[in-house]
Amino acid sequence: MSRAFEERPVNEPVHDIARVAVLGAGSWGTAFAKVLADAGRGVRLWARRAEVADAINETRHNPDYLSDVELPAKLSATHDPAEALDGADAVIFAVPSQSLRANLEQWRDLIPDGVTLTSLAKGVELGTLKRMTEVIDDVTGVGPDRLAVVSGPNLAAEIAHEEPTATVIACVDHERAVALQTACATGYFRSYTNTDVVGAELGGAGKNVIALAVGVAAGMGLGDNSRASLITRGLAEMSRLGVALGASPLTFAGLAGMGDLVATCSSPLSRNRTFGEQLGRGASLAEAERANHGQVAEGVKSCLSICELADRHGVELPIADAVRRLCHEGMTARQMAKELISRAPKPE
Repeated sequence: MSRAFEERPVNEPVHDIARVAVLGAGSWGTAFAKVLADAGRGVRLWARRAEVADAINETRHNPDYLSDVELPAKLSATHDPAEALDGADAVIFAVPSQSLRANLEQWRDLIPDGVTLTSLAKGVELGTLKRMTEVIDDVTGVGPDRLAVVSGPNLAAEIAHEEPTATVIACVDHERAVALQTACATGYFRSYTNTDVVGAELGGAGKNVIALAVGVAAGMGLGDNSRASLITRGLAEMSRLGVALGASPLTFAGLAGMGDLVATCSSPLSRNRTFGEQLGRGASLAEAERANHGQVAEGVKSCLSICELADRHGVELPIADAVRRLCHEGMTARQMAKELISRAPKPE
């Protein structure tokens, strides 16, 4: 049984965040819960499996993710979503993008009134083509002012080991973004606020697809020029789609765009990058999944919804479309590389 949150002072401002529920005990959920606890917040971390929650409470370690990291005393875990959400001032959703809706339908009636709801997931929902904050609003009906997103160069393992990093907290309600910024301020985790939720979310979703392409190039043995070209032109694709949907192009030049893209495309800790490397070496999707410890990279699914979203808005995404056909239509890595390099020349 996890510890109860302490009583909140009656005169505390509505946006002050003392108690946080983090729903999802994977790598990023665990790392972000640690950040919040290190920043002095009381944190309840919901785990899908009871044995994981019990192990966290008994050993101060998550046995399945970041198992070498000791978790702070202000963090407790539970398998009961009602217990996790009871009395929370803010709720963090840290489940995969394609399972967010199904989970929210179970949690919706347990969410406290007026709290800020924040997504850590990076993707576009298949079928509906909705961003994660749109999915949250769709299920809960709380309205965009209460919805936030965290996005940036945030590799979970590095953050859990307290290596310095920065991120963006985007919310159309600036005061809520500032409250979250304060709630996760530590000596190793620095956040910046932004009101461009659309740009932050599309940057986070798009970079996973581009990281797959960069991984493919690495798996084929291509060098730094090839990878840098994919990163740069991938950023142009992300920006085009974002602007078409109302985002600011400046967002893509910042932490939620270029910052996240560089980290995900460059690091061996990136699941999308390493998954792409397997495909570049000639592995099938199933073989790459097995090499990735049974986990499918987020970009494998996101490339479908992102390309469909781009088609709907008349935006050309040649790299994302090539990744889609590589993953889902039988294109080979060599065919993908040849097609991208032989596209008709045009101005940058």
